[in-house]
Amino acid sequence: MKISAIQLNSQPNLGQNLEMAYNFVKKAAGKGADMVALPENFAFMGDEQKRLEQAEEISRATEKALKEWAVEFEIYLLGGGYPVPVENGKVSNCARLINPNGETIALYDKIHLFDVELSEKETYRESDMVKAGRDIVVAELFEFGMKAGLSICYDVRFPELYRELVKQGADILFVPAAFTRPTGKAHWETLLKARAIENSAFVVAPAQTGKHGKKRETHGHALIIDPWGNIFADAGEEPGMAMAELKLDDLKEVRRKLPALEHRVL
Repeated sequence: MKISAIQLNSQPNLGQNLEMAYNFVKKAAGKGADMVALPENFAFMGDEQKRLEQAEEISRATEKALKEWAVEFEIYLLGGGYPVPVENGKVSNCARLINPNGETIALYDKIHLFDVELSEKETYRESDMVKAGRDIVVAELFEFGMKAGLSICYDVRFPELYRELVKQGADILFVPAAFTRPTGKAHWETLLKARAIENSAFVVAPAQTGKHGKKRETHGHALIIDPWGNIFADAGEEPGMAMAELKLDDLKEVRRKLPALEHRVL
């Protein structure tokens, strides 16, 4: 299975972002990707209030585009996180996985919300606008004999989520993200490697990079990591993509040689 983790510099402009995402999906498919994963906030990023106000339009346009692209390029396509209106004036941060027939096979609402104070000038309160999800989501990728476990960004700091995904059969752990520059520099690669190693699973992490609007700045480095913790591909700091071939036999071999998942006590 050849997979591409896209890296974008999304802005508070829906049409521009969808055009940019489409071009990268097309490029990845042209290079033979069977599955393409887009990052968190790929359709709109940089002004949280406008994102909330435009959530219905963003959601409608995004879902239509994802379905059309999956069918056009005959690929699995993960929309890594976009706003979907829910009750009480809030949105969910939703990841949608679509198969090559244009059918939605999984929906995941981000469980862990990014409420942090990194400095006096950099504070985030995702829960002010987003309703947290509750469901753990694993989807079958039938043609490839593997299962995909879904998560989004801040989720990566909670290893119990990924252990549960693997207990439910996940072979590939998806972590589409918009990691801030300071936390990304400090923790991004380490956390992703840890999730891969401790679960003997592939990790695919599409990312945002650069400045978004006037204030937000992200780390970049979309990564694909193997079950041994080796980095297959790193997109660096510019918009682009990480690509790699994931082989089920390689995953099985790691789990055979080091059967830590079978040795769990708790």
